[in-house]
Amino acid sequence: MSWLKRDRFGKFLACNLWLYKVFPFLKWQDRVTPGNLRHDAIAGFTGALIVLPQAVAFATIAGLPPEYGIYAAMVPTLVAALFGSSWHLVSGPTTAISIVVFASVSPYAEPGSPAFIGMVLTLTFLTGLFQLAMGLAKLGALVNFISHTVVIGFTAGAALLIAASQMKNFFGLDIPRGAPAYKVVEELFLQIDKINPYILAVAVISLLAGLLSRRFIPKVPYMIVAMVVGGLAAAALNAEFGVATTKIRTVGALAASLPPLSLPDFSLHALKNTFFSALAVTVLALTEAVSISRSIAAKSEQHINGNQEFIGQGLSNLVGSFFSAYASSGSFNRSGVNYEAGARTPLAAVFSSVFLFAVLLLVAPLAAHLPIPAMAAVLFLVAWSLVDFHHIHAILKVHREETVVLGVTFIGTVIDLEKGIFFGIVTALIFYLSRTSRPAIRSIVPDPADRENPRRKFIIETGAEPDCPQLKMLRIEGGIYFGAVDHIQHALVAVGENTPTRRHILLFSKGINVIDLAGAEMLSREALRRRRLGGGLYLCGMREGFCRILRLGGYQEDIGRDHIFEHKPDAIAGIYPRLDPEICRTCQSRIFRECQDQLPNGEARQD
Repeated sequence: MSWLKRDRFGKFLACNLWLYKVFPFLKWQDRVTPGNLRHDAIAGFTGALIVLPQAVAFATIAGLPPEYGIYAAMVPTLVAALFGSSWHLVSGPTTAISIVVFASVSPYAEPGSPAFIGMVLTLTFLTGLFQLAMGLAKLGALVNFISHTVVIGFTAGAALLIAASQMKNFFGLDIPRGAPAYKVVEELFLQIDKINPYILAVAVISLLAGLLSRRFIPKVPYMIVAMVVGGLAAAALNAEFGVATTKIRTVGALAASLPPLSLPDFSLHALKNTFFSALAVTVLALTEAVSISRSIAAKSEQHINGNQEFIGQGLSNLVGSFFSAYASSGSFNRSGVNYEAGARTPLAAVFSSVFLFAVLLLVAPLAAHLPIPAMAAVLFLVAWSLVDFHHIHAILKVHREETVVLGVTFIGTVIDLEKGIFFGIVTALIFYLSRTSRPAIRSIVPDPADRENPRRKFIIETGAEPDCPQLKMLRIEGGIYFGAVDHIQHALVAVGENTPTRRHILLFSKGINVIDLAGAEMLSREALRRRRLGGGLYLCGMREGFCRILRLGGYQEDIGRDHIFEHKPDAIAGIYPRLDPEICRTCQSRIFRECQDQLPNGEARQD
């Protein structure tokens, strides 16, 4: 009966794995505890308050009616939370995607018109379709090309952009929307005499309240404290001096309604004009979402499943396109707030959507009195918390190449948000290719102190040990691929330049982790060249993948089957008889056991 129990257990386990793939939210069900639910509810409520002014502003940037930003922060947020892999990522409208959406669709329809809205929904549908296809095709491994240093630089750059975008709201200045960071700083100095003291007072009071709350009452979310204190300060100033004097703006009245059902425009015209734009939005949205989730996961010590994140983002946009939501992605602002507010599970994002429903349906008039300067102060605090000063200091202190990657990513992100991370990835890949194209090639000699050991202990040559004048032993540490072929070939050719009698080379192959056709061809050519010189190329300890490439490509015949050995003792014993006995006769190095008593031709030594 034991086999029956094992069979039932196996079926149960397979069923569970299938359920986890289809319903990934089952994986974190054990984390849903009363204590965590309380933290998630508080984080969700905070996120709902944060997203109100943002969503309206993002919809305006995208050329859509304000309520469409709210819709994009509801259904897509809920779907992405349940079907993604990050505990803290909150999806919704973002600045970069809003700009791309407007730029992509505005040439074909009047912003805000029904035709414009229909094409935006088509763009959203196609974006979700592409994202879902990439996730199902297991392309989530692409996120492995985004190094931790790139994520840190991107996060720091995005934090600066968040702070720059809130300067006008913090100081009450007239700064053009979407102005680059350097332009914001320039405008701040040019308009320093126009700073609104009432708006600045509310912002500073909110900022101080948030800082003091985080310092002295950490159990209470500092964002809520900052917004409440800021709201009371704004109400007091307006009551004392009047709104006409203070000019303190609030979120404003919002339409209290659930997201209406919608239908994307599936006409050939709309599909053709949004197809390539959807590809661009797909790459941008996935880059943002995965980068944000990984940056927060670095703090929360969570593992991110790239494939599942792709699927979650794809489903959120697919479903959202039928609920009046435009293209969404992971939000730096909301995800940062979510993490800082103490969210423990993705239910915080679900609560955020639910509370946003509640705010719109029940307390929209109260939310309309939320002062924008207080929101700016909260976002300042969030931006500051996103900068990983500890790791930045370590990178600057320890690694020069990583410092360059960090700087390129940071500066690129500040200049152009959607391209900054690509600059960092390309820079990191350039350094990686540079390293792998020059694998370490170590000269190996038998250990003089361990000459009688049957296992033949070898050490890295330091220059003090004797070496064989006919056989050079090398260990390659890395891959023999097209990028490294030139470097390795130069090293092999250089072996005989200083010592013409050294016509034999033995490569210890265990350190070779990969070989491609270019590498195999190079070894084949070198083997033939060595044979013409009267020597040979020998391989020892090859891995199975290495052997397979040589065997299937026919390169094993060029090198010679009898030139390939599995173990070091066999290699030395097999190569020694092929050495020139006349050179061995006068050689004083005698680094091998075989050298001690007889010459390669079997003749006994006379000395």
